[in-house]
Amino acid sequence: MREYWNKYKWMLLITSLVILLPILGGVLLWDKLPEQVPFHWNIQGQVDNWVSRPVAVFVMPFVLLSIQWLCFFVTQLDPKQKEKPHKLMGLVLWIIPVMNLLLNVMVYLTALGREVNIEVVIPLFFGALFVVLGNYLPKCEPSYTIGIKLPWTLEDEQNWNATHRLAGWLWVAGGLLVMPCTLLPPVAAFSVMMGILLVMVIVPTVYSYRYYKKHRKDE
Repeated sequence: MREYWNKYKWMLLITSLVILLPILGGVLLWDKLPEQVPFHWNIQGQVDNWVSRPVAVFVMPFVLLSIQWLCFFVTQLDPKQKEKPHKLMGLVLWIIPVMNLLLNVMVYLTALGREVNIEVVIPLFFGALFVVLGNYLPKCEPSYTIGIKLPWTLEDEQNWNATHRLAGWLWVAGGLLVMPCTLLPPVAAFSVMMGILLVMVIVPTVYSYRYYKKHRKDE
């Protein structure tokens, strides 16, 4: 664990500070923020849930910080991870900070009465995220914590590699298809995005199983 900590400690500390950074913005805007701060949007892009100002400014960043550290320690306990340091670790450590910054910008702007087009932000963000993940998936080494963790991929490195190569192409293509959903009505955009996501998950799973069945027969 010491070696793992020494390798990633500065990235973990920097990303942790980024997660807590919106607290400073909340403190500076404290007197301008309403007592109840919008915190959730429905699929039509309308605010449907609120939290108190202290919860929005202080509690949520620390909840996400806890998740960040939990992910870090769970990953370092992975026996496969110890043998082969994961190339996706840097990306994993930055997902929560970036999402947190984006969420807090939307929350504060909405709370201040500014219009936020959630139906534009979400497809663009997740489309870009899928493209980035798709580029990294083929480089992903066998792991119990990160990647397409199926019984067949975990027991066969060739299956793992083939599945992740296919998934990489699918996730890049899926991300590129998600971005234009900004042009659709919110409900239609949500349906299309869910359909694309299902394809991105189901196709590699089926491919991996068929790969396993085929090569087991060849043995």
